[in-house]
Amino acid sequence: MFDRLRAYFKTDRDLKPEYERRIKELEGIIGTDIDNPFIYIRALRHRSILADDNYSSTDSYERLEFLGDAVLDLIVTEVIFDLFPEKNEGFLTKLRAKLVKGDTLAMYARNLNLSELMLLGERVQGQGIEKSKSVLADVFEALVGALYVDVGYEPTSTFVRMVIERYVNFDEIIDTLDNYKSLLLEFAQAHQMEIPTYTVISEEGPGHDKTFGVEVYVDEKPVAQGKGKSKKEAEQKAARRALEKFH
Repeated sequence: MFDRLRAYFKTDRDLKPEYERRIKELEGIIGTDIDNPFIYIRALRHRSILADDNYSSTDSYERLEFLGDAVLDLIVTEVIFDLFPEKNEGFLTKLRAKLVKGDTLAMYARNLNLSELMLLGERVQGQGIEKSKSVLADVFEALVGALYVDVGYEPTSTFVRMVIERYVNFDEIIDTLDNYKSLLLEFAQAHQMEIPTYTVISEEGPGHDKTFGVEVYVDEKPVAQGKGKSKKEAEQKAARRALEKFH
């Protein structure tokens, strides 16, 4: 498989001077010398540039992104499997989803300064497309795919582990895994909805043993209710039921 993949990206062309700076910076990012620069140039090439230089439809980063997505999933799975030996499958699944979701991948790319290295078509330059979260996430996955094809699994795993160690705060992420209010807020923001709000609709029982009823509103519409021995517990239950309804 590797021989076929490497042959696909092999070329006898000389590297353009405008690409040399990008390759040098990428070497610093991935921590190793690059022998086959053309695969990495493809990983940086946005589809908007294809028409400018008469490239084929497969000469952008999209195929490498497809490959990198699968490789990244496996590496992240190994990382959290080793880090959290006592945690169950449900916890690991939710944690992995946090680490490979678009916002997180875009954060990796932003911190690695990949937006400054991208190759864009003339018609989109100056529009800020290289700062788009979805584009940044795609480029990071494409870089992982390029590494995998060029040097194999172990060096790629080393690079991804370095990125995770440098930029991921596991304590912060774990705190939000079962925080349904945070999850509902993320859902609302991702779907361009108003920020959820919570209203106490009932209080039952004596002062030392109250039960609170809370209703959550999304887009100013009542969505779900929850009850608990504290307002926070009731809010979490209402948020959880709201997510169940949305999903």
